Amino acid sequence: QVQLVESGGGLVQPGGSLRLSCVASGEYFFNLYPMGWYRQAPGRQRELVVRITRLGKVIYGSSAEGRFTISRDDAKNTLYLQMNNLKVDDTAVYLCKDSADNWGQGTQVTVSS
Repeated sequence: QVQLVESGGGLVQPGGSLRLSCVASGEYFFNLYPMGWYRQAPGRQRELVVRITRLGKVIYGSSAEGRFTISRDDAKNTLYLQMNNLKVDDTAVYLCKDSADNWGQGTQVTVSS
């Protein structure tokens, strides 16, 4: 059974930064899976933030490019999301997902002054 666990969310002021982590565990070859970060804000549809292929190619959603950076450490079974210059509109639950449709439970990011 695969488990994805996110951490690193919290409350931050506009313009601030956060680094999210997603650790994968279970019978799982993490390095074989493209991974992605998604987010869901209240009353809005879940949307892609950014995803990364097995070989490191990065595909951004509509709002993240230039501010957010995705990376992966296959030796640690961990996916990261570095978020800079955060805006109020970035407030959401952030979730990681693999290409087999396994989802984490999410971590709350709140951007507010």
